[in-house]
Amino acid sequence: MFAPDLLAGRRALVTGGGTGLGRAIGQRYLELGADLVICGRRTAVLDETATTFRDAHPAARVDTIGCDLRDPAQVEAMLDAIWRDRPLDILVNNAAGNFLAQSHRLSHRALDAVLGVVLHGTAYVTLGCGRRWIEEGRSASVLSVLTLSALSGAAFTVPSAMAKAGVLAMTRSLAVEWGRHGIRLNAVAPGAFPTPGAAAGLTPPGLVKPMPADTIPMARVGEHRELADVCAFLVSDLAAYLTGDCTVVDGGKRWLSGAAQSDTAALLGFDDAWWDGLRAR
Repeated sequence: MFAPDLLAGRRALVTGGGTGLGRAIGQRYLELGADLVICGRRTAVLDETATTFRDAHPAARVDTIGCDLRDPAQVEAMLDAIWRDRPLDILVNNAAGNFLAQSHRLSHRALDAVLGVVLHGTAYVTLGCGRRWIEEGRSASVLSVLTLSALSGAAFTVPSAMAKAGVLAMTRSLAVEWGRHGIRLNAVAPGAFPTPGAAAGLTPPGLVKPMPADTIPMARVGEHRELADVCAFLVSDLAAYLTGDCTVVDGGKRWLSGAAQSDTAALLGFDDAWWDGLRAR
């Protein structure tokens, strides 16, 4: 249903765009005519992804920038470098971090490791882009990738739930404040879209998660392309009058009674010795 030039002439930055859902979103934007910038801390991963993208889309431009979003100075340097070449039209806040832990045993550093990337880093990039767009009188679109925990909370991943909820509040607040400048802000909350990174960090040995058919009305997990299509729509002119919204893409899971916490329910039965083993690993 998308025209191949839907995003032609646009330049998009996808944070954490070297892997997982960010990579799928960036790939879809390239297919629809956008130029792409991907950033992250692991430059080797970014370079590998960029090479794959360039081979598949030789007419498109793909740039990479190494950046630790927890450092506002690095974020400003990244945005300055991007703007010296050509301003952005689209920002996708995708970079994230998460892990399983008993919340009462979290250290300050463990808490900050998640909040620094997901909440502070997202705010640094969004406010930095917004300041530049407003000064230039440029319309733009911001899309933030959340999780269902931003809407319902989630046991044993409290820092991520806190941070994503904060990003949702930022989205709704700035949609009001920046609407008159032609800047739209929306969010998307994916359900089960498996990635290797999430599987490694959130499914430790001994944890058996419910099957999709048990918790998801559509009885399957999502395909990355399905989420990427929604993300393309939300930043395109097809959604020109849509702002301040959060689109849930989860196969109906959030609306199934009790499903919001079902993935972590099994963790309630593990004792401290199990958690000690997880921390050691």
